[in-house]
Amino acid sequence: MSNLSSSPVDDIVALEGVTKRFPGIVANDSIDLSIRPGEVHVLLGENGAGKSTLIGMLSGLQQPDEGRILVDGKPMPITSPRQALALGIGTVFQHMMLVPTLTVAENLLLGGPWWQRPRTEELEARVAEITRSLGIVVKLHARVSELSLGEQQQVEIVRAMVRNSRLLILDESTSMLTPQGIEELGALMRRLVEQGLAIVFITHKLKEAAAFGDRISVLKLGRKVGEIPPERFRALGEQEIISEIVELMFGKRKDDPEAAERPVASVDTEAAPLLQVIDLAVAATDNAPGLSSISFDIRPGEILGIAGIDGNGQKQLAEALSGQRVASGSVRLEGATIETLSVGERSRRGLRYLTDDRLGEGTVGTFPVSINFFLKQVGAAPFWRNGVEQRAEIDRRAGELVREYDVRTPSLKTPVARLSGGNIQKVLLARELAEGAKVVIFNKPTYGLDLANTLASRQRIRDAAQRGLAVLLISTDLEELLSMCNRIAVMANGSLVGTVANADDARTRVGRLMIGLAA
Repeated sequence: MSNLSSSPVDDIVALEGVTKRFPGIVANDSIDLSIRPGEVHVLLGENGAGKSTLIGMLSGLQQPDEGRILVDGKPMPITSPRQALALGIGTVFQHMMLVPTLTVAENLLLGGPWWQRPRTEELEARVAEITRSLGIVVKLHARVSELSLGEQQQVEIVRAMVRNSRLLILDESTSMLTPQGIEELGALMRRLVEQGLAIVFITHKLKEAAAFGDRISVLKLGRKVGEIPPERFRALGEQEIISEIVELMFGKRKDDPEAAERPVASVDTEAAPLLQVIDLAVAATDNAPGLSSISFDIRPGEILGIAGIDGNGQKQLAEALSGQRVASGSVRLEGATIETLSVGERSRRGLRYLTDDRLGEGTVGTFPVSINFFLKQVGAAPFWRNGVEQRAEIDRRAGELVREYDVRTPSLKTPVARLSGGNIQKVLLARELAEGAKVVIFNKPTYGLDLANTLASRQRIRDAAQRGLAVLLISTDLEELLSMCNRIAVMANGSLVGTVANADDARTRVGRLMIGLAA
């Protein structure tokens, strides 16, 4: 934490009574917020609390219905993203804003003056400086489509840093970073605010809020329900800060919100595996690792975790198993080979896949919630007959799933992209865990979710295993794997380097494997 004085500081940006409504929802309800130079202002709240809408208004994507935004003390409507950038407001969004067909360098150069030749040498020098500070590697000449989600997140951070913003908004920017990268980002934020920059830092990780923040504001159901100002923040210890945050968010104190989580029950090791993978291999590309000799099996009721730093082949593994990527080797479902089957055929036989890119890949954002439940069944009975959509049947079943999975949506017709990240994830869970699921692959299923939705999603996965499904859980969050899995395998450079049982020494053994030592 910084040694900020308690004397008044002029706000770079201030919100006064800001309200934003959408059909059926008040997303922001009379919010007052001060964003000051020299502070990391942490913004917390569950999914649906109104954080994304507030960010949208600060970045020029939306305008308030009531209230006003002040920049340097003067009322200043932010009518476009270009104007926000001109005012010195840079944003790294939770959902990627990169052009997948362009290279990283081309994405970083977008938005420059059209009449000037791109200053590639200047860009390369600036990116080199930033990446050294963050402790990351950015492949400037790689196409964005070839990068993992974590690598794309890193590019987004670098793009915001390249533009010399006075106010930097970071929306879940640590979600895909390594532990060292998170610490480096925290240190970089501190250096930036010491130079007078203002940072709005959105995170669901309470320890990060306590470690990196100077001021914390908490949103709940569109309202600002509380704030921890710098003078109080500095007087509290980490656990006191976390307890106060949880009380604001949930109305009661919990010393450890995740303490009740425990791994699922033991598995019958004599049971025949539901999924068997033997010598699975995928060819490498210039910017994506291949897979070599991947072998494992998962039994009914078992959760097998895949640990490792993002970008080591986890996404390629998930896509190869689901049929989205060409692979060699053998994949068996209930003893039958499926490696020659299409994505749809594998899904119909009970192999389901939840992507880590829930908005870009997992759903069609402009389609209504109801249709997104059945994207993988388009044309199939009972929801389509002779190519004709059966709207009544779709709405009937969609309504059941909305209730069963507690999807918070104004209506079944609402475009799914308008929902919060947690509610989009509920749509995906409902779709993939529906009738006929036998093996489910989850790729970072709680990425970007708030605490309540994280715990709820984990419980859905546990419930699926307890019903006898086999689960492959890919996650960069070791705490999540330790709280969920029966066994944990570690992936590095496209290979499984070891597998350990989830016993008392699992954390140490997995950690050793992750840094290249024997377990």
